[in-house]
Amino acid sequence: MEMRIGIVAPGRSIDPSVANRVAALGAILYPAVDLVFHPQCFQNEGHFAGSDSVRAAAFLEFANDAAFDAIWFARGGYGSNRLLEAVMPQLGSAAKNKTYLGYSDMGFLLGALYARRIGRPAHGPMPIEIGRRDNHGQEVARALGWLVEQRHEALEPGLDGKPSAVFNLAILSALIGTKWLPDLTDHVLIVEEVDEPLYRIDRMLFQMAHATQLRGIAGVRLGQIVAIQANDPPWIEEPEAMIRRWCAEMGAPYLGRAQVGHYAGNMVVPFGLA
Repeated sequence: MEMRIGIVAPGRSIDPSVANRVAALGAILYPAVDLVFHPQCFQNEGHFAGSDSVRAAAFLEFANDAAFDAIWFARGGYGSNRLLEAVMPQLGSAAKNKTYLGYSDMGFLLGALYARRIGRPAHGPMPIEIGRRDNHGQEVARALGWLVEQRHEALEPGLDGKPSAVFNLAILSALIGTKWLPDLTDHVLIVEEVDEPLYRIDRMLFQMAHATQLRGIAGVRLGQIVAIQANDPPWIEEPEAMIRRWCAEMGAPYLGRAQVGHYAGNMVVPFGLA
């Protein structure tokens, strides 16, 4: 299947070796698919893959180019929220016909795109995952399988016909109260988190439970909570017990675990209906 996938980095940069390895794997799995890494992916300006204006311009260049079928975000890392005000009003008709794939900090862009019904945003693995030692490229292959062939086995197995959306809890917390959070009425909200102490997880779940913008969701599922920072004194409540407690206070059913998050088993979840 002939296809052209554009790769940009709205947050942090990647090393050229990542692009080389992803391109090599792509050439083996899908030789007719053209993976195009924007040069911006390799720029560095402190924390970011180039200045805000450079990152915004790269995203708009590829998103508004009808020659690309999909936009694949290179990696997470804080930064994509700083682009929303500049890029969202400038997305044209070509941007509406694309798939957008990423997760973590890219939840800002995915959420904003979904809120405006621009393209087909989806949570899923990114090129940076090629460096994981525990999966030998399986995450990247999974993402490509879904982007190119819409392979069913790449989808999170608990999707049950209800519309869904996935957010890192820190990203969800930042979106609550802003115009960029999509209307999730009747959606299953899936949350995950990385590199936070559990008291912060609890605080973000409080915000989720009491957000007026989230009234009317169909329920909540819990993805992976990984790389948990230590609490002093120790936190004794497990994440699943925490989310059950906050879901009860929210008045939304807890619907169980989900195979999403910052780990090798991260699966694809299209925003809306799969």
